Amino acid sequence: MRAKIKKIVLDGYGCFLGMEKGCYVVKDRNGKVERYPQFETEIGEVILTSGNFVSTGVLASFGYWSIDVLVMTKKGEPVAILKSLDDDSHVLTRIKQYEAYRNKKGLEIARTFISAKLLGQNVILNKYGFKTHGNVEQQINSVKADSLFALRKKLMHVEAMATKHYFNQLFQLIPERIRPLNRRTLNAYDGVNNIFNLAYQLLFCKCYSAIVKAHLEPHLGFMHSLEAGKPSLVCDFQEVYRYLIDDFVVRFCQKLNVKDFVAKTCWLNRKRMGKRVYLNESMTKQLNRELFEYFRFNVEAERIRHGKKQEIETLMCEEAFLFAQYLRGERLEWFPRVVNPPKISFKFEN
Repeated sequence: MRAKIKKIVLDGYGCFLGMEKGCYVVKDRNGKVERYPQFETEIGEVILTSGNFVSTGVLASFGYWSIDVLVMTKKGEPVAILKSLDDDSHVLTRIKQYEAYRNKKGLEIARTFISAKLLGQNVILNKYGFKTHGNVEQQINSVKADSLFALRKKLMHVEAMATKHYFNQLFQLIPERIRPLNRRTLNAYDGVNNIFNLAYQLLFCKCYSAIVKAHLEPHLGFMHSLEAGKPSLVCDFQEVYRYLIDDFVVRFCQKLNVKDFVAKTCWLNRKRMGKRVYLNESMTKQLNRELFEYFRFNVEAERIRHGKKQEIETLMCEEAFLFAQYLRGERLEWFPRVVNPPKISFKFEN
């Protein structure tokens, strides 16, 4: 019998995670104890927020058994993942990745990422009866360039125009009482854009984990530019799945009210302070819980070995492995599977 998959979450304050007699043990500040037998229960993921305590023995066990560990701030912002030393041992995959960056294969990969992103946006636009981008692959293939640098510049222009059209329509689904005027990414002032940004951060961590598991180089991407400290391949993969997060956030926001947000004073730049609007603490926790559960929803996509359905996070891991095979020449072609978003419902606690 397959072990039950569990998730350990420390999102309160003053909790302790340790080990006793072959069990992972969580003790909260009130003395309540939960036990997770190490081998009877398959631990799929561990989420740790600041303000809690974890034994080094538990961290060593997570690293040894390759259990995903995500570290988050008290505000729910992901800041780190636990990575096993074995993750960097597969050199051939990364060599082929570097070679692809320098040859024509890199050009096709960049086109693929953009095409997949816009096709995903079409899925959402179709779902809500909006005007789509049309024949995406034909548009992307018509863009000509001799170098990856030149192609990337042209493709990003196409992507930017399409995404602007996409959000102009998508924001019509946001209740007018909290609807933003336009899409803002970094340093957004309004609450809804900051919900999108937080949800994308959690998606980023899932993509980072999938890239690492496939033994790829996170910082060598094809659609995004190479910059110090920028995991551009993770950013590439993140673009493919943004549309699923968009659908989640739109539906999450439809039941929100102004009272679910708080204004916080922060630095707008080095010389000026101002107020930005965020979800309040309780709603941020709920968003995180709902989104992590969302990654476990099934979608219609054939698995590599067997089955017609799989969880969203499994799909992301599979695509990273298939992409690695494509780089190594074990597959003649690769295109991310674009799926319909799962049906979800939210149970707000407020």
